[in-house]
Amino acid sequence: MAATFAAPSTVIGLGGSSVSPIKAKALSSSFIKPTLRAKNPLRVAGASGGRFTCFERNWLRRDLNVVGFGLIGWLAPSSIPAIDGKSLTGLFFESIGTELAHFPTPPALTSQFWLWLITWHLGLFICLTFGQIGFKGRTEDYFQK
Repeated sequence: MAATFAAPSTVIGLGGSSVSPIKAKALSSSFIKPTLRAKNPLRVAGASGGRFTCFERNWLRRDLNVVGFGLIGWLAPSSIPAIDGKSLTGLFFESIGTELAHFPTPPALTSQFWLWLITWHLGLFICLTFGQIGFKGRTEDYFQK
């Protein structure tokens, strides 16, 4: 039995065959109704250059005022020395310098760098989000009395 597995054998497959590819033919039957292409009921002709969109093309309505004021709005409170006489921004930048001192090796998982990184950026993104809501809400009259 072991001899049959050890003996080299030739595997015959389709690699050398000369089978021509089958061309698709339209099959018809009296039992099956002809298939119709389903139309998308949500597609609106001419909207967005003929492309389907679920929301406005310019949904972000990007404005650099929001980015500038949001960054200043986050840097100001995060620079207040509230954590043992140091600010969150100062602690974050200090931890960046500490980690760059041994550059090729990455920060350890127990490093304070990760805490300051996540906290600082979470605060920044929350400030930018509320800035976008407030700035665009005011310019588009969402907050009318």
